[in-house]
Amino acid sequence: MARPADVPLVWLFGEVKTPPFSAEARVEAGFLLRRLQQGETLGLPQSRPMPTIGAGCHELRIPDRSVTWRLVYHVAGDAVVILDVFAKKTEATPQCVLATCRRRLTQYQAATKPRTRR
Repeated sequence: MARPADVPLVWLFGEVKTPPFSAEARVEAGFLLRRLQQGETLGLPQSRPMPTIGAGCHELRIPDRSVTWRLVYHVAGDAVVILDVFAKKTEATPQCVLATCRRRLTQYQAATKPRTRR
């Protein structure tokens, strides 16, 4: 039985590279992103839902030496969309990050929405 093709990653913002990520954290992020591309649903502790951003939005949690990285993503039907990458420094996600992710998600959905012919 053939496995369906991985969905692409669409990076709207951010990147995962060393530095600032350690090599280990970069590998962990890549491993988790590949699992998402293959259609797997991740749960805690690696990922948690972010419904305050929108339906299908989550954040990956990537522990690193002295920081915990967050990759905010949206699972669309045809892609995994990366909305933001940031170092988490407080318990709560900053409001500016939430607002920026909402804006990017809205823009992505508007740009990929099928157009109807009249």
